[in-house]
Amino acid sequence: MTELFYLVPAAAVVALLFAWIFFRQMMKESEGTVTMKEIALYVRKGAMAYLKQQYKVVTIVFVVLAVFFAILAYGFGVQNPWVPFAFLTGGFFSGLAGFVGMKTATYASARTANAASRSLNSGLKLAFRSGAVMGLTVVGLGLLDISIWYLVLDFFVEATGPQKLVTITTTMLTFGMGASTQALFARVGGGIYTKAADVGADLVGKVEAGIPEDDPRNPATIADNVGDNVGDVAGMGADLYESYCGSILATTALGASAFIGFGEDMQLRAVFAPMVIAAVGVILSIIGIYTVRTNEGAGMSKLLKSLGFGTNLSAVLIAAATFGVLYLLQIENWVGVSCSVVVGLLAGVIIGQSTEYYTSHSYKPTKKLAESSQTGPATVIISGIGLGMISTAI
Repeated sequence: MTELFYLVPAAAVVALLFAWIFFRQMMKESEGTVTMKEIALYVRKGAMAYLKQQYKVVTIVFVVLAVFFAILAYGFGVQNPWVPFAFLTGGFFSGLAGFVGMKTATYASARTANAASRSLNSGLKLAFRSGAVMGLTVVGLGLLDISIWYLVLDFFVEATGPQKLVTITTTMLTFGMGASTQALFARVGGGIYTKAADVGADLVGKVEAGIPEDDPRNPATIADNVGDNVGDVAGMGADLYESYCGSILATTALGASAFIGFGEDMQLRAVFAPMVIAAVGVILSIIGIYTVRTNEGAGMSKLLKSLGFGTNLSAVLIAAATFGVLYLLQIENWVGVSCSVVVGLLAGVIIGQSTEYYTSHSYKPTKKLAESSQTGPATVIISGIGLGMISTAI
């Protein structure tokens, strides 16, 4: 059943196709009033200016590191000759995922606000599917790059026997390293810019000029919103790409090493397993996206329940599909391996629920923290630190 591997590039294409469909649907919506269009344009131009400057610096870093890897590979022969190219493609696609996410967010912001003025359901669907553009782009580019690199290395790597798959998977890990390097710059650089713009805008606006927070009359507010896009969207996109690809690549390398004594066919199945599970997960996640909707007159609680339902439904479907995929691949101890995947999914759901409990205004911890502010800043700082520490227990 190793033919299941071809589900991976197929799922990647499907993910990118739906990302394009959701993007086109979003672009057909109205941006609202002239003022909304004007502010959105300022934010969009600022975000592009920042990203252009950041990518110039990151490109220099990648060229230097690629030359270093090339010297190790071709000069000293201590690296696989494909390592420099894998490193560059990882960084390129990580940056591309972040760019697509930021581009979508800057176009969707005014459209979402305008849709929300009509109804909460309209705003929810537009915002969620706009966000899905980046999510599907991340997984689509990730699976496409992973599958292409596997096929290329499988054709060109000269090693034979069980060692061939070990060589292929360890070389592909360098692709993950490139994605991680790009994510580091995008996340940290974007985060610093975001916080600097946020604090600067608040100081100038609220403290010096007496203007409310996020007031468009304050020019620094535009920089603040630009920072939100480059840090929380572009940075997050690159970070998600790195995490997604890294988890798949690490598992394939583990499968190649752990099953090295079980025969080449079983070793190959172990390498394909995480890729195929991820591919099936993409399709099931798209199904989950279409379940996120609520009534026109719904409030915030129903909105959150709708989001939770879509996420939990996808998790349940993926858990069930994992058993089927590993059974079809006839992985050694497939039940135990499937259960480990389910445990990981459950851990993710529990952590998400725990985070919501400790941070949402609907629950007791946040309400008590707000009440503590009545006795002064010292109390709320101490209570906040304590609450943050308790929240990490899960």
